[in-house]
Amino acid sequence: MAGHSKWANIKHRKQAADAKRGKIFTRLAKEITVSAKLGGGDENSNPRLRAAILKARESNVPKDNIERAVKKGTGELESDNYEELVYEGYAPGGIAIIIEVLTDKKTRTVPEIKNILSKAGGSMAESGSVSYLFDHKGVILIKGENINEEELLEQVVECGAEDFEKDEENIYVIKSAKEDFHAVLEAFYKIIETKGWEILESELQYVPKTQIALDVDKGGAVMKLIENLENHDDVQNVFSNLEISEELISG
Repeated sequence: MAGHSKWANIKHRKQAADAKRGKIFTRLAKEITVSAKLGGGDENSNPRLRAAILKARESNVPKDNIERAVKKGTGELESDNYEELVYEGYAPGGIAIIIEVLTDKKTRTVPEIKNILSKAGGSMAESGSVSYLFDHKGVILIKGENINEEELLEQVVECGAEDFEKDEENIYVIKSAKEDFHAVLEAFYKIIETKGWEILESELQYVPKTQIALDVDKGGAVMKLIENLENHDDVQNVFSNLEISEELISG
């Protein structure tokens, strides 16, 4: 994972999210509902729900929305029955794509995603044909003034994370095994209260083992495809091995 291009990608996604705040609220609420349904409505005993609620709070989702989503998951309020799915595909230029979905009707979602891909010159792929190009990791972005790297390394080891890397000035990427993510995130939330650090991003991600650089035209077309996929109501996350450059962001 190239640090600079990764942060550029997150900035781009955050800018898009700010322009579609209502959609982001809906997406996060669905994750809370599913988390509560699978593990119960007590965030203290349900790590996935705890992480989903923390992410919603990071995005300024109103408290009432969060509580309503939890009640839908526990059955106190009526809710659709969502199914979690992961699709793999290819974008133009040989870019690999992984699409995470929460849908109440698979027979509607699949052809719609296929259509988005095909219109952009991409295609769906068989399960496993793309995912081997990625590592499924917990990723936490920490920001803080003048972070001492030796001190951060101690915290990373103590919390059970795998490693960290410097991304930009005062910004660090902490990675963990998928199964350790919720515990590591919880530990870092306690740490930042005393350190004055800030968590910019925290989620399970498909992190590309290597990235592919494309020119502005082809890269821009792939970014447009990713945006169109993210705009689909059933899509939760889209990951790719496209190397995001400042030229692509500004272009």
